Amino acid sequence: MSFDGIFTYAITNELKTTLESGRISKIYQPYKNELIFQIRANGMNQKLLLSAHPSYARIHLTDGTYDNPSEPPMFCMLLRKHIEGSIIEDISQVGLDRIIVFTLKSRNEIGDISYKQLYIEIMGRHSNIILVDRDKQVILDSIKHISPAVNRHRTILPGHSYVSPPAQEKMNPFNVDEDHFLRKIDFNAGKLSEQIVNKFEGISPILAKEIVYRAGLANRKTLPASFLSVIKDVQDNAFQPQITKYGTKDLFYILTLSHLGGESQYFSTVSELLDRYYYGKAERDRVKQQGNDLERFITNELNKNKKKIKKLEATLTDAEKADKYQIRGELITANLYAISRGQKQVEVINYYNENNETMLIELDPQKSPSENAQSFFSKYQKAKKSVSVVKEQIEKAYEEVIYFETLFQQIESASPRDLQEIREELTEEGYLRARGKKGTKKNKPQKPVIEQYMATDGTEILVGKNNKQNEFLTNRLAARDDVWLHTKDIPGSHVVIRSKTPSEQTILEAANLAAYFSKAKNSSSVPVDFTLIRHVKKPSGAKPGYVIYDNQQTVYVSPDEELVIKMKK
Repeated sequence: MSFDGIFTYAITNELKTTLESGRISKIYQPYKNELIFQIRANGMNQKLLLSAHPSYARIHLTDGTYDNPSEPPMFCMLLRKHIEGSIIEDISQVGLDRIIVFTLKSRNEIGDISYKQLYIEIMGRHSNIILVDRDKQVILDSIKHISPAVNRHRTILPGHSYVSPPAQEKMNPFNVDEDHFLRKIDFNAGKLSEQIVNKFEGISPILAKEIVYRAGLANRKTLPASFLSVIKDVQDNAFQPQITKYGTKDLFYILTLSHLGGESQYFSTVSELLDRYYYGKAERDRVKQQGNDLERFITNELNKNKKKIKKLEATLTDAEKADKYQIRGELITANLYAISRGQKQVEVINYYNENNETMLIELDPQKSPSENAQSFFSKYQKAKKSVSVVKEQIEKAYEEVIYFETLFQQIESASPRDLQEIREELTEEGYLRARGKKGTKKNKPQKPVIEQYMATDGTEILVGKNNKQNEFLTNRLAARDDVWLHTKDIPGSHVVIRSKTPSEQTILEAANLAAYFSKAKNSSSVPVDFTLIRHVKKPSGAKPGYVIYDNQQTVYVSPDEELVIKMKK
């Protein structure tokens, strides 16, 4: 993984410089495995994210916004009790492991100085955040509990002693010279990058491959030189935080990964790199887990309506052939004298055919000739009447498909809060049963929270992320002369520019937001319509979020995530 011991060394040094001697003013736990610390340090307010997420574990300063639960979890309350208001005395790394320790100084209930240590262990699915009494080395609590049944050698529960993860018995690369390196590497065994990973602490496969690549034709001279050069860059803090394109993947590191050969995007700090790389990733993962049932329901509804349309279109095709029943009825009537009860079929001249060809008509032998004729006339009348009904049903089914495709798109860009609003909408529309126990009070409906963005020239741009937000934004929040945007004939968000006369650049930036938060997010040259709010109307009885508009103009943009991040307020 990219977040190896060397990378941890870089982020530790950055946090040490930025946060040491700072005071923890606020602690939040927006999600199960993530904490946000607000820290006042060096005359600035900083926001620190600590994550023990099994896939996205990390620690870095962040500019992101997070929704906090109405009631803080137990671990959050315990942290507030013990370390809110604490001074950060030291930030250090355990060897070159992916473990960062915050030493915190505060006063206890009786006013005595006490020290706590917060261990942030970044170890994939085993990641954890553990609060320890420094003097007693006893665990006060952790974001994840590990019982003796799971790991009897390293129990992580309140009251147990803190035990470090097992040492890997590797050599610290900062203490290595050329002779040490050569003694550790067997050039005859091959797989040099694997040997470097296995012998030296804190080095991941991606860094080891870079060391071997920089050595060129790796031998006893070039490989030690390459290794020592890379380690010197690390010790000198000569970092170049970057995200590098590698095929369909994005890989990040603090040094140039020239062996990948892809395009790189550079950042001024390690925190800025991590904030960008993980932008939306953990949130989308949470949405996927929380919205799995919604996604399945919407998929089923989509498939059901698409099948319904196929059946109705087949019915319509048959109904539109109603004339054949009328012709058969009239031909039987014209030949009543030649037909007897009990006949299964009759061949008559088709006067409606230019060549007067004969037609073979199937009969019901149980009916008289006139009854057979009336049967065909009845089928004709029934088919004729069904055409308008079937067309109406097809139209409704298409509306359902468009509605659920829109919801599907909204889930893809939803936050957990947006997801809840989608769930509420489906309940209000009668698609889902209301959740909750009997006797519980219903909460008053809250106003949707609209995402805010800022154009380059300072103009405010608002974006609705689901139908509830779209309706509130377009029908209630926006002024009549604000500019409204939406992707042309593509499910997406309502976007509003809070200006009567926005610049061309602002319109293009708002159009980029409309394209990014649409089904065409991964397309290029996406058409986006824009018009004044006064020209946007919701038809009576229409689905939530559905509007019609006129007097529009169209621009074409290619969605740019970098621009979206840059514009976020």
